[in-house]
Amino acid sequence: MKKTVWPNGCRCAAMFTFDLDGDTTWENGARAIPGGEDYIRSRSVGNYGPKRAADMILDMLDRYGVKGTFYVPGLTAERWPEVVKRIAGAGHEIGHHGYAHERFAGKTVEEQIEIIEKSQQIYEDLIGRKAAGFRTPSGDWSPETPKLLWERGFSYSSSMRGDDRPYRTVIDGRETDFIEIPTKWELDDYVEMAYNMYTPTPKGQDRIACYRSVLDNFVREFEGCYRYGLCIAFMMHPQVIGTPGRILILEELLKKITAMEDVWVATGQEVADWYRETAAKEEEQEGKPCICRQ
Repeated sequence: MKKTVWPNGCRCAAMFTFDLDGDTTWENGARAIPGGEDYIRSRSVGNYGPKRAADMILDMLDRYGVKGTFYVPGLTAERWPEVVKRIAGAGHEIGHHGYAHERFAGKTVEEQIEIIEKSQQIYEDLIGRKAAGFRTPSGDWSPETPKLLWERGFSYSSSMRGDDRPYRTVIDGRETDFIEIPTKWELDDYVEMAYNMYTPTPKGQDRIACYRSVLDNFVREFEGCYRYGLCIAFMMHPQVIGTPGRILILEELLKKITAMEDVWVATGQEVADWYRETAAKEEEQEGKPCICRQ
């Protein structure tokens, strides 16, 4: 496998990303339960993210000089506008994450367009610019989604799982400049540690993983990416990673990774822009297209 050459001769790339869902996922989940619309406690779990954890994370990122990418549903931005303004004002990237954290899979083209454009307008009104990056809510999108995003000026997505390097997305049978920056379930703090009031799946498993084990998992994944010269995209949620105990996991990761001079720590937009330009140069030099997969 040909190793990617990262900026300034760095060995690998690392992204710290945060899905600032607020209470949208809990609100959606409660609808499936009889009387769930009256649940208050479950929604308060999600609201811990923008209410308390977001500022703790901002302080931690600032301490280590790291700019992160925050994917924010439009509804969360409407409910917590000052938090979104603070994130953007600190130089972090705001990415698109649906409107109400709805699954794009199963939505019609018209419904998807409405969701995409509605949230884009919210971001523009709040921070003066639309999102360049997209992360699909709840883990999946429809076959039409990449084309809809690309046609509306999006630069990249960080939604798929099929690689650990950026790649060009194939749309209508041809390679495009719409870049995918994959992440992984094993890099998702929600999968590892999201205790909730619903039945654990599968039954019998622990609902809260040992924090030390989670940190060990994350570190081992990073060390593997470093060894092979890949791009690691940590996928975190403020209501999960931002508690007083769990945020130490984030701190240990930041401490380890920022201490290494040959690791490029970047936002999603930076990775996409760099890869798009660099891949084009490599194609020109080698006379062949880059490998793409959806």
